[in-house]
Amino acid sequence: MSDISIITLNGKTPRIHPTAFIAPGCRIIGDVEIGEGASIWYNCVIRADVGPIRIGARSNIQDGSVVHCDAAPGFPTIIGEDALVGHLAMLHGCTVADRGFVGLGTIVMDGCTIESDAMLAAGAMLTPGKTVPSGQLWGGRPARFMRDLDEAAIMGMRMGAAHYVHNAEVHKAALSG
Repeated sequence: MSDISIITLNGKTPRIHPTAFIAPGCRIIGDVEIGEGASIWYNCVIRADVGPIRIGARSNIQDGSVVHCDAAPGFPTIIGEDALVGHLAMLHGCTVADRGFVGLGTIVMDGCTIESDAMLAAGAMLTPGKTVPSGQLWGGRPARFMRDLDEAAIMGMRMGAAHYVHNAEVHKAALSG
């Protein structure tokens, strides 16, 4: 897997749990911490050159996503445990709480929070300082409240996180064999 770049920058080396899956094509730079069973999928960029990035246990950052942060105090990027971040998402100086869901092709800007069991719909843009409260779906550009999530939707998000933990193991085995 020599096409993965793990780069020390400004004296900070990414810390990646040994059980995490890092797919080929990823670039992980600087003050990054990736937790147990997390997965960073093909061609993602996780660049912590001006502030810290934390990715919790069993969370996934799907193919082609970019995670960065802002040098301004208080704008690291923090992704909790069991969070889903869809393909081609862009996260910048924001927080995705445990079990938060960020849809495909979304933009989440500085100072934003996606709370536990909250969902930002595919293609949405969450403008600076906004919060998607627990149990709500927000969508659009700019994102706004769409509806409350029912228990089935919340359980579906949780199952999605578990699926990615399993799928990472399958990909890890295929790449090592």
